[in-house]
Amino acid sequence: MSKIIDGKSFAAELRADVAKRVAALKERDGIVPGLAVVLVGEDPASQVYVRNKGKQTVEVGMQSFEHKLPDTTSQETLIDLIDQLNVDESVHGILVQLPLPKQIDEKAVINRINPDKDVDGFHLDNVGRLSIGDNGIVPCTPLGCIMMIKDQLGDLSGKHAVVVGRSNIVGKPVANLLLQENCTVVITHSRTKNLQEECLRADILVAAVGRPEMIKGDWVKPGATVIDVGINRIDAGDGKTRLVGDVDFASAEAVAGKITPVPGGVGPMTIACLLHNTLQQACRINDLSVPD
Repeated sequence: MSKIIDGKSFAAELRADVAKRVAALKERDGIVPGLAVVLVGEDPASQVYVRNKGKQTVEVGMQSFEHKLPDTTSQETLIDLIDQLNVDESVHGILVQLPLPKQIDEKAVINRINPDKDVDGFHLDNVGRLSIGDNGIVPCTPLGCIMMIKDQLGDLSGKHAVVVGRSNIVGKPVANLLLQENCTVVITHSRTKNLQEECLRADILVAAVGRPEMIKGDWVKPGATVIDVGINRIDAGDGKTRLVGDVDFASAEAVAGKITPVPGGVGPMTIACLLHNTLQQACRINDLSVPD
């Protein structure tokens, strides 16, 4: 049986480390990192996610600023709010919860955020910095993936990594991060020929394609590390649903050396990395070192 990578436990350790450093920053420099989260509309999943972000932000000793706007909000109104947050010295991180209502241009909104406060790492400046290996803000989910992989494997130099999925949110940035760790990286997608064969070559297999249980055990190289980013809700019978990843966990677990479950794998790391990024930016904006 493979070793299950406990993302919930890893995220708890990361949040504890962030809390310790936040307390040290406050004592040393009198600065409390602040995270502003903007929610437009009434999407139930987004509401739960924003509520969890606010709760965990406060738990690590940071300031949490929540802005909830109706789904009729205009792009101009949202842009005005972002402009206010950009110049607010108590705010070190700004996150606009996606998706946004159809009348709002997501790209325009994301790129209006001050790149130094873009703790989601979606601004074009940060995307560009990541692509050339420069010092920018790394998107939270890919960062969480790399943290867990390095924790399990140590030095990744020379590893053959295959990323299934080419989204701007996960696939492309996680591939860039793996390149920075000196992996040989292959990005695959829905039009890749012989996709199963590509996956079977992977020492590290990252699944972020958004298709429930697409990757089976016979797609996994024996002993490989499998990181499942997918979160899909499927019918469980009797009118109930259950969460599954992009990997067929039961069959892949029997082959993989290490594997993340869904739920409890990559998911918990996203908010933990958001808090990590906010702490980093609070220090960077104030030209301070991150406390040990």
